[in-house]
Amino acid sequence: MSEVHEQGGTTATRPTMRDALVEAAFELFSERGFEQTTVDDIVSLAGVGRRSFFRYFPSKEAVVFPDHDGCLADMTAMLEQADPAGDPVEQVCDAARLVLRMYAGNPAFSVGRYQLTKQVPNLRTHELSVVWRYERTLAGHLRTRYAARADGALRADVIAAAVVAAHNFALRSWLRSGGEGDVGAAVDEALQLVIDTWGDGAAEGRSESQDEEVVVMVARRGTPMWRVVQGVEAALEQ
Repeated sequence: MSEVHEQGGTTATRPTMRDALVEAAFELFSERGFEQTTVDDIVSLAGVGRRSFFRYFPSKEAVVFPDHDGCLADMTAMLEQADPAGDPVEQVCDAARLVLRMYAGNPAFSVGRYQLTKQVPNLRTHELSVVWRYERTLAGHLRTRYAARADGALRADVIAAAVVAAHNFALRSWLRSGGEGDVGAAVDEALQLVIDTWGDGAAEGRSESQDEEVVVMVARRGTPMWRVVQGVEAALEQ
């Protein structure tokens, strides 16, 4: 976020202290590397004190992921306001798209962060903890919606994991490409696979198919194919 103020009759944008810290951190990570950069280095370049840094970020790793707490809060609010009569699988897929929009809103930053994270084991570990928080949020919504089912908890956790896996598969493919292509379409395609497998519409389709009769025909080895076909047609006509 940035503060907006008037300057000589025009509107100018001034970075917030949080933005200044993130910008300083990534500048130093690019120049020196993550491990060689200290919090003192970051606050010195940003022109603020250590207290200011820790007011916004609990650790140096957290400054690499400055936008996830806000996105997680938006996701939580979105699911809390979801229609109780709606398809819960579609709802968690829509919530996952909030993460996509966050990444796609600043491709250069997202690609740079992805490249940095690949190089630093501590950042990969931190990223996994962030992903886990998203997955738990999605699973929590599904567990509430499936509370009446005997397999509700299992179903909720499996679907939440599938949503995260599908979303991240498409998102990371886009990040590896340097931010090229239509990541929205790629994520939509991946999430549609989850909806088709677990959504309310998929359940109805399975129920209809289960109601259909199955015809089994037994024939001796060596029976001519024309006679097998004839037998099947006769059975279907009954």
